[in-house]
Amino acid sequence: MAAKFSSAAPAAASLLSNRGSHRLPALSLAVNNSASTAAVSRRKLAPAKLSLNLSKTTGFFNSLPSPSPRPLPSLAAMWRDIQGAGDWEHLIHPVHPLLLREIVRYGELVNACYKAFDLDPSSKRYLNCKHGKSTMLREVGMAAAGYEITKYIYATPGITIPTQPGTGSSRWIGYVAVSTDEATARLGRRDILVTFRGTVTNAEWIANLMSSLTPARLDPRDPRPDVKVESGFLSLYTSDDSAARFGSGSCREQLLAEISRLVISKYKDEAEIGITLAGHSMGSSLALLLGYDIAELGLNRGGEVPVTVYSYGGPRVGNAGFKARCEELGVKVLRVANVNDPVTKMPGVVFNEKFGAVAGKLLELPWIGCTCYAHVGVELALDFFKIRNPACVHDLDAYIGWLKCGSMKKVKKEGVDFFMSKMKEFLTAQRFDSWMPWECRESCRGGEMVQSPRP
Repeated sequence: MAAKFSSAAPAAASLLSNRGSHRLPALSLAVNNSASTAAVSRRKLAPAKLSLNLSKTTGFFNSLPSPSPRPLPSLAAMWRDIQGAGDWEHLIHPVHPLLLREIVRYGELVNACYKAFDLDPSSKRYLNCKHGKSTMLREVGMAAAGYEITKYIYATPGITIPTQPGTGSSRWIGYVAVSTDEATARLGRRDILVTFRGTVTNAEWIANLMSSLTPARLDPRDPRPDVKVESGFLSLYTSDDSAARFGSGSCREQLLAEISRLVISKYKDEAEIGITLAGHSMGSSLALLLGYDIAELGLNRGGEVPVTVYSYGGPRVGNAGFKARCEELGVKVLRVANVNDPVTKMPGVVFNEKFGAVAGKLLELPWIGCTCYAHVGVELALDFFKIRNPACVHDLDAYIGWLKCGSMKKVKKEGVDFFMSKMKEFLTAQRFDSWMPWECRESCRGGEMVQSPRP
């Protein structure tokens, strides 16, 4: 297209693009020392009548057809990168459209757990799923998700609080699903998905507050006492309820049996297969424990099947030894975290990976890292807050909403400047509107995403 215009046009276009402002400098042309050559150059330029008049110049270039956007590669072609094969290098900032789409999609599949969870004490399915496996996704408005639920998962908090008689202490916590043949073709692999809801019941909140590190010891062949996890999460993952109405066995036993059946038996002949574990809040902790467990036991075909965890508003799960072992096993973790969400800073508000690194160097105590909590994986940080509804900072709907319509800007997440900027936002806020239903609209503000610094 550019070849059809005079040679002066590209020069002007360059000036316009380089300046990016409404005031243009005088046109400067390189000429030969020879006067005759300069005269010829002026005669050649004269018919073009190139003027630096703003309205004419901008009107001329605005009339040119804008280049069409480069088409996105198919998800099937780059699914391994999207699932973290390269630790999401160059995919986080700016966030790749395909990755963002997958983060939102898995977040909505987790949100289905909340929509289907029965909190009506008068219901026969109280604290369980309202719907059967074959209809659940359709009932919550996700009939086109492309997954078939194969099993419901139940978990038992390590502490028992009296509830409705006959209900037991086991609670519906999530589901296992497998991508349909049609969805598998689009995704590029057979996706075995496990989703977990977050904390809802009082017993689960108490389990979350059991903040002490204990050895995981999930592999009897190699206990690894240096790999420690939060005791409340481990209890929820491994506890059993013999009086359970629906689930049998611990959360761990149910999950490992179903994962083994799908990966090792049913889909053993499929080469392109992946395991995706997604959860919100406490559910993200269970997802990470399951990912570590699968890889430690070799249920992902000894590492051939990638294991990816999508964590939404998740807390720290284990110590530095747990983090190192997850990385060694190749478990990929993408943490979506709101910088204003206190849950993402717990446990280990003080004794965390930063304290361990500093104390280990200053005090020359390398073992201190084993006593501190540490986040696992790569972080995608959001920044949103509503004055009239501060609880929104941890709400999964809010997370998904900002992912859909948030701006992609760097966020300073800590330090005096960050604190002062937050105070300024609070004191100068003019609008105190309530938390509205999530839509991608122009009034969306504050949805900023960053990649946390790599260690």
